[in-house]
Amino acid sequence: MFTGLVEEVGTLRSVSTGGEMMVLNIAASVIMDDLKIGDSVSVNGVCLTATILGENYFTVDVMPQTYRNSNLKELRPGSRMNLERAMAAGGRFGGHIVQGHVDGTAVIKSVKRDQNAVVYEIAPDRKSLFKYIIPKGSITIDGISLTVVKTTASSLTVSIIPHTLGETVLTYKRAGDSVNIECDVLGKYVDHLLHYGSAAPDEESDSSSGISRDFLAANGFV
Repeated sequence: MFTGLVEEVGTLRSVSTGGEMMVLNIAASVIMDDLKIGDSVSVNGVCLTATILGENYFTVDVMPQTYRNSNLKELRPGSRMNLERAMAAGGRFGGHIVQGHVDGTAVIKSVKRDQNAVVYEIAPDRKSLFKYIIPKGSITIDGISLTVVKTTASSLTVSIIPHTLGETVLTYKRAGDSVNIECDVLGKYVDHLLHYGSAAPDEESDSSSGISRDFLAANGFV
């Protein structure tokens, strides 16, 4: 689990591919202090596993599922990426719950300055994600924990302070670039519980255990 507070911006040293699999060799310094083989690292918001450690670099494997559903396939040697180690149990929880399981990608539609902030308008690739995206709610963009400012039928906006802009890859992003997005996991769990059993159950599901609005009302929750 991560918090969405980027620790450093790493640089891709090399990438090897074969079909829809990749091995990324990433230059880093800050996160190398206590990184071990097998540790989880958020790379542009994608939870990956460190497989090799070297002098100021580490490698990670990208499997086909991740390749297809993230923007990691667009990386080239020299590309910069947000890096964060998994959350320590005794650390401060400064962002929000981030799993590193991206829900899809989005395209930056516009980048506009608003006094000391920079406002990014972003269009997700799946409209179905908007049920999890609400104004003042949390969202993860390329591994950064951010607050949604507003939404439209096809886009959302986030406002970035100078510190976040200077310490993450967003400073290099322009209109037309892609980003990884992960919606708030709490909203996804609530949606699943509310609708579980409402569709045709499969052989492992129990439709009688669904939580409906009637159930919530009957028990004083709504």
